[in-house]
Amino acid sequence: MTTVEEREFPMTRTCPFAPPPAYEKLREGEPVSRVRLPDGGHAWVVTRHEDVRTVLNDRRFSADRQHPDFPQLVKGGFRRQGDARTMITMDAPEHGPARKAVLGEFTVRRMETLRPRIQEIVDGRIDALLAGPKPADLVEALSLPVPSLVICEMLGVPYTDHDFFQTHTAKLIKRATPPEERRAAFDTIRGYMADLIAKKEANPPDDLLGRQIVKLREEGTYERESLAATGFLLLVAGHETTANMISLSTVAFLRNPGQLAVIKADPGKTLDAVEEMLRYWTIVDAATARLCVGDIEVGGQLIRAGEGVLALGYAANRDPRAFDDPDTLDIERGARHHVAFGFGPHQCLGQNLARMELQIVFDTLFRRIPGLQLAADVDDLPFKDDANIYGLYRLPVTW
Repeated sequence: MTTVEEREFPMTRTCPFAPPPAYEKLREGEPVSRVRLPDGGHAWVVTRHEDVRTVLNDRRFSADRQHPDFPQLVKGGFRRQGDARTMITMDAPEHGPARKAVLGEFTVRRMETLRPRIQEIVDGRIDALLAGPKPADLVEALSLPVPSLVICEMLGVPYTDHDFFQTHTAKLIKRATPPEERRAAFDTIRGYMADLIAKKEANPPDDLLGRQIVKLREEGTYERESLAATGFLLLVAGHETTANMISLSTVAFLRNPGQLAVIKADPGKTLDAVEEMLRYWTIVDAATARLCVGDIEVGGQLIRAGEGVLALGYAANRDPRAFDDPDTLDIERGARHHVAFGFGPHQCLGQNLARMELQIVFDTLFRRIPGLQLAADVDDLPFKDDANIYGLYRLPVTW
């Protein structure tokens, strides 16, 4: 068995299409094991599908990132008491009401009312792509603008400011960002959101933030900083994750033409393809860090209160106990029990929106540009190995 000092997190990929080799070794040989974190602290990593779901669904694991013992995944990670917290950092009983306040904005029914507008946005970006030069960067032309436009319109954030918040978001998710720059980026985006909300207060518009102002005032619970925290979370999560899934999935489809042919022949299978792409990539691997607050046994290992835990979704989603032949991309496997959106009370609030955006993009992109192909070798593609959300910095394509 390797020592704690030799086993460090995060672990390094050797193939852009597979988890770090150490994940499989741990999952099969030591499924609940200790690692050293970038700040010198230690935590448990949990790698099997069943155990990851246990961690994410048990109240003995806290999501409170302001707790001094919460595991830090980047050097110089900061905990600042007094900041309004986002719902992903809350535990019961405050988490439930905070999530419920905006849950109605992301129901399947409400998402369906957005479908025509999302289709219009996707078609507009593809129109511009086809009218531009070849090769083109799909990240710049399609992957990033589509979810950015959608979440901006939902929140009532001016899309003209997208370069501003994307620049600062990039600093937040890159592991090597110096601590002072990370703090400044966080403060800048939160300050931007608070200022935007202040402008909406006098005459709240019919957008998500405006409706929240009205609703929370009626309930007597309105606080600008708390709503700014919610807006910050939705803005950052709403564009960065889906953008990376569009790019990575496009690469996967183009490398697996037989799989692509399935959805071209039958668009009714695109949603199954979306689920498989989510499982296959699991781009937010360790966002499900937790702090144990009550002794519990997981996978035969006692985890004590005060110890940090990383529930590794990517390892779980490649667990052969949960998925047959898990390293193979199979868009017809129909495995919706993946944990790419997390699990339990903190399961991704925007998952219905993400699914619909991906479905519309895949169906439209490959219908309108059937000859789409990579304009660079896969080995030369700039994958985001240095970021906490996996993806691509650029994706050269032609047709």
